[in-house]
Amino acid sequence: MRAPALLLTLATLLSAGAAAAAPASGAGPDVALGPVTKLPLPRYASLKTDRVNLREGPSKDHRTLWVFQRAGLPVEIVAEFETWRRIRDSEGTEGWVLHSLLSGRRTSIVTAGKGGDKAPVPLYAKAEEASGEEARLQAGVIGSVKTCTGAWCRIIVALPQRRGDVDGYIRQDRLWGVYPNEKVE
Repeated sequence: MRAPALLLTLATLLSAGAAAAAPASGAGPDVALGPVTKLPLPRYASLKTDRVNLREGPSKDHRTLWVFQRAGLPVEIVAEFETWRRIRDSEGTEGWVLHSLLSGRRTSIVTAGKGGDKAPVPLYAKAEEASGEEARLQAGVIGSVKTCTGAWCRIIVALPQRRGDVDGYIRQDRLWGVYPNEKVE
């Protein structure tokens, strides 16, 4: 690749990343669309497999920065380039992965409370704190997002100690993998 073409490609990638600053939840005129998929940027997705290489750049020639080892882990897609997607994880680590290693299935991670509070987070039977608790979830637990109202999300979590899945409601601000006030149907 000649130097001017490389600079143009680099400039395109950088501007795609910069254009991804506003969350897709607003769905207004300011929402950026991916140049490849025409889907909103940024947007959430999840890892499809138990082994996903996070690369420094959008090709297999770029070195691997990290290897994710958890299918279903939520990630935020912040840029697109051909068959590659630039993603960010819940800790802020960014890099490039092949689009085929991502799923549109929405998942989320339970987050620690304000000030790093690590107390378990209640999963309620209904979208109200007065309802009974189905479980108490530690920060870092991953659940499948079924719906969100903007304040509450219905998630399903596999809890081995319960021998099955637990279905319940959690405050939306205690999850990473959904935007504030985002509605998921």
